[in-house]
Amino acid sequence: MSTGAYRRAGVDLEAAEEATTLIRDLARAVSGPEVVGGIGGFAGLYRLDETRLLAAATDGVGTKLEIARLAGRLDTVGIDLVAMCANDVVCTGARPLFFLDYIAVGQVVPEEVAGIVAGVAEGCRRAGCALLGGETAEHPGVLEAGRFDLAGFCVGLVEEAELLGPRRVEEGDAVIGLRSSGLHSNGFSLVRQAVDGVDMHAVPEGLHRPLVEELLEPTLIYVPAILEAAGRGLIHAAAHVTGGGLTENLPRALPEGLGAEVDLDAWEAPPVFSFIQGASGASPDEMRRTFNMGIGMTLVVPAGADGEVTELASAHGFEAVRIGTVDAGEGVRFA
Repeated sequence: MSTGAYRRAGVDLEAAEEATTLIRDLARAVSGPEVVGGIGGFAGLYRLDETRLLAAATDGVGTKLEIARLAGRLDTVGIDLVAMCANDVVCTGARPLFFLDYIAVGQVVPEEVAGIVAGVAEGCRRAGCALLGGETAEHPGVLEAGRFDLAGFCVGLVEEAELLGPRRVEEGDAVIGLRSSGLHSNGFSLVRQAVDGVDMHAVPEGLHRPLVEELLEPTLIYVPAILEAAGRGLIHAAAHVTGGGLTENLPRALPEGLGAEVDLDAWEAPPVFSFIQGASGASPDEMRRTFNMGIGMTLVVPAGADGEVTELASAHGFEAVRIGTVDAGEGVRFA
């Protein structure tokens, strides 16, 4: 993959993985006994008391922000910001409690900052958490006027006895995929290279609306459906499908010695993925390792519970489909 389209777009995943390894070692050096889960999971876990854990996650929106800037549409990326963090937190079974945002701008334009934060507030509403506070930093001479960056921080709470994760997963469990709204917020360095010079306000062949609307469609926030299903005991583990796709994220929800077989015919990827693949020249394997390909969240559920989970997800407005089965082995195998 290092020689593929994503590398040519300027993203070195091998270097990022090495950096994560080095950071993990540094974090371990300052972790106390209260730290239950650190770097590597979807959220860090910190023991609050004898029965409860705090779950925390931080993330950004990546270079999707540049598409929003060029389009002059800043009202949706705040939703993406909350989604990237809250969806990670809920993978532990934790209910998101509060969110904080950090906005760096080249020059403060009050209306633009308010537009971004309006999206953050809407994301918090969808995730059921409070927008506790944030910081807006002006960086003249570092960021050009009009350019900005976002980061977010979400904290949730979970009873340790109800913690989701690989330790609950068993061979024969079903893998349920919750459909994405499209690209969500990953792979945009490749996307931007693919659409360079394309009229974003036109409707490309194969799509049904202007390209800019496809690219800026907000990331879905799956929190309410997952919390209800977890509360009913219907989920063993969950994996937020972000950078790395199903290939790298689903294994994070599985224990050592177990893998998953995923049926690629179980769902149809939205047409925007075919458009990006054709425009970028990315291989099918690289597409699966870069994008969610139409599945934004996976739930590992007990055998026989897939029907009930699918109905529950539908009641919350999410389309769900069984995409695979947990079996002996390692990693994800596509059939």
